[in-house]
Formats: sequence, structure tokens, C-alpha cells
Amino acid sequence: MTVTVTDDGPVRVVVLDRPDVRGAVDGDHARLLREAFEELEARDDLAVGVLTGSAGHFCSGADLQAVSTGTMPVQPPGEGRPGPMGPTRLQLSKPVVAGIEGHAVAGGLELALWCDLRVASETAVFGVYCRRWGVPLIDGGTVRLPRVVGQGVALDLVLTGRTVLADEALRIGLVNRVVPAGLAQDAAVELAQQLAALPQLCLRQDRASLLEQWGMSMDEALANEWEHGLVSLTEAVQGAARFASGAGRHGTPP
Repeated sequence: MTVTVTDDGPVRVVVLDRPDVRGAVDGDHARLLREAFEELEARDDLAVGVLTGSAGHFCSGADLQAVSTGTMPVQPPGEGRPGPMGPTRLQLSKPVVAGIEGHAVAGGLELALWCDLRVASETAVFGVYCRRWGVPLIDGGTVRLPRVVGQGVALDLVLTGRTVLADEALRIGLVNRVVPAGLAQDAAVELAQQLAALPQLCLRQDRASLLEQWGMSMDEALANEWEHGLVSLTEAVQGAARFASGAGRHGTPP
């Protein structure tokens, strides 16, 4: 079983390395993925995560051999219980970027949707392929997909299980960037490094407000945004002082 973890300064790169099964996840790999991101959350020296696969494969979903033999644990949410695919029930305070080569389908699509941003190779393939086998989306797919692409598009993908190629994925907002084949991991790490170089307190508070506003009324969401903003004000004053002294002018890094 192989999940490799490399810390590149403030960026943690997690590679699901099972090319023989196109990155399919069994119980052991789900645990390793979850542990890698729990450590990302716990360590102060790490700011951003990257999730990717190896040898041109992101993740083809749950390992159906493990599912068929009952060796892949499936538990209901709550009390810190892990998602079947590993980290999909974690609510991190730090962003994660997916670097997607090849297939991100079924549970692999759910892993990609768990990430904040998705960088895809021009040859990447997406889809709810588990529709073909009667395997449900239970790693947040029916929740996160409509929040990313809208309900109408999500229903199309969930009900049909059809293939979505990279150009359509970009057009519908399923991915944020499309890069040449073979460069998804490098581009994801580069994007993660850019995020890690920004003032982290404000970035995380704004991210938290954005994620928490689902289900809130406008008044509740605005009040919640204000509370998160108060946490960031010290950093904001410092940033304003740097700007006033000439940093960050004309689009240059602050």
C-alpha cells in the first residue's frame, strides 16, 4: 500500500500511488489519506495541501474488489468517523488543491470535490461512473457537486453517470485550471505555493466564512463574515501599513 507524503516548505503533497488499479482506494489507503491530511491540519509549519495521483491516474474511486469482499469499512457520519474514501469528512482550516491526471471518477470525483481547488490535465476524465454498478455517492458527492457546478448540471452528471472531459469540466466550473498533460501535479503545487505565500490568517478566515455561509440567512451570513473579519483585523492593519509603504503596488507581490 502506498500513499507518499512530501513536505515542500509550507506545502504538503500527498500522492495516491496505486497506478495498477488507477488509484482506486481500499480501506488501508483511505486511512493513510486521512492521516496525511489530519497531520497537515495539526502542524503549524504547513499551510496548504496538494492531493494527486501517480503515473497518470488520480483516482478511479473505491476499490470494488474491497467493496465486494466487505473489507472496505463504511460508517455513517458523526463522532469523527472517516469517510469511506478517507479524508472526505474532514473540515480543514487550510486549503487543499487537487492535481488531476487521468480519471477522477466515482469516489475519485468525490475526493476531487473535497479539495478547494482543482487543477486538471487536458486529458483528465470526470464522471459518476459508480452509477453503472449501483454504488452510491457517500463521500459528499451529492452535497459538494451541486455547490460547485449548480443543481441542474449536478443532476445531469449524477443521474447519467456520463463522462466529462477537461474542457467541459472547466466550462461548467468543475475544475479551476486546465494544463497540458503531465503537468497537473506541478501546476497544483505551484498554485499551492502561491496560496501559502499569502497572509494566512485572513485567507483562512475568509475561506471559513465562505464555506460556513451555506444554509445561513443573509443576515446570519453577514454577521458570521464580520466575526471572521474581526479575527483578521490585526493582520489587515499590518498589510495596510505595508501597502502604504509601497509594497504590493501595480500587482507586485506584497
